[in-house]
Amino acid sequence: MTTTPLTWQQLSELTDFKLDTVNGLTNSQATLRLFCQTEADIRVTLYRDNHAWCPYCQKIWLWLEEKRIPYRIKKITMFCYGKKESWYKQQVPSGMLPALELDGQIITESDDILIALEQAFGVLYLGMQDPKVLPLRRLERLLFRAWCSWLCQRAIFPGQEKNSRQQFIEAIGLVEEAIANTPSPYFLAEFSTADVIFTPYVERMNASLYYYKGYSIRDENSRMSAWFEAMESRTTYRGTQSDFHTHVHDLPPQMGGCYANCESQTLLNQEKVDRGSWFGLPDVTYPEPETSRAEALQRVIKHRHNIIKVNPADDRLFDEALRCALTNMMTGKTCTPPLGSDVALRYLRDRINVPRDMSIYAAKRLRSALEDTAALVGDRQPELIPVRHRYDQNPVNFAFG
Repeated sequence: MTTTPLTWQQLSELTDFKLDTVNGLTNSQATLRLFCQTEADIRVTLYRDNHAWCPYCQKIWLWLEEKRIPYRIKKITMFCYGKKESWYKQQVPSGMLPALELDGQIITESDDILIALEQAFGVLYLGMQDPKVLPLRRLERLLFRAWCSWLCQRAIFPGQEKNSRQQFIEAIGLVEEAIANTPSPYFLAEFSTADVIFTPYVERMNASLYYYKGYSIRDENSRMSAWFEAMESRTTYRGTQSDFHTHVHDLPPQMGGCYANCESQTLLNQEKVDRGSWFGLPDVTYPEPETSRAEALQRVIKHRHNIIKVNPADDRLFDEALRCALTNMMTGKTCTPPLGSDVALRYLRDRINVPRDMSIYAAKRLRSALEDTAALVGDRQPELIPVRHRYDQNPVNFAFG
């Protein structure tokens, strides 16, 4: 027995989720962060990408949130998902991200930005140029190179895949040793700039190697696993954190390609990331908030007209199918969507972005409801997500959080 889908009005009555983007928890929808100070206190404007995909933007974003520096945010289009804004190119001719305006001066290059911020506002425990931080910065670059070599170079010669894997294992082993030498789960005695530096790419390594190489950083490295858990205890990090599905599909256009090894574990991992179950993946370990469903529903309702407009299916058909999925998510009742809507539901399933659209657990709940509802009427899949660009993620339709 199935139920009739709730109306949009009825659905809206099931969520009271609200987010204080200005003074509340770290979030990707904000264009202004005050931390209970005033706009007169603002000296900083951060230019970052619309989708929260840019790793270097995440680094600056996380630092500002940890230091609780009042700042404005202006969101820019990355080359891989659209045309760069002309006004931004006038301010930053290279178009590179992130950029920071501090007391009227534009600064680019994330390391230079952090150094400038430290000079203006002080350090996070120890700063970028501290003798204890400098070797950790070099170690992060060593790990980055090993990751790129394994992930982004197609294996052509015999033994190449094995050698690249071993180089990464050795590099991550050095990272394990570095953390083991501290009394905390962080890279130094306290959370510091060093953790901010490692965060963006280690997060992306965790996702991409699981999906493309069948390797789980969190499962294979105990110190790194403890580091991730410590990071997830910080609401600042949770607000910037993405999930596996988002990362593995946003990285190929940015990295110039990501190459899977087609081993059995890799294929199993890809099935989990792409088609579920999304619970149990080693992308997040803190308990699911009670608000996850309400958050997902609120975010869909806010953008439902654009979500329906950009979906390739007929608007009326997808409107009903989407309400069926949301009804299932909020009530647990089976709600059969119209025939032919399976592809449309999975098209949306594949384009939920974390944290741009919602937090990790909210996305898991929404993806699960979309997939469960689609499975009631078919097993057809949408076209594969592009790997050379992400023009399917044009930010114009969702430009205002």
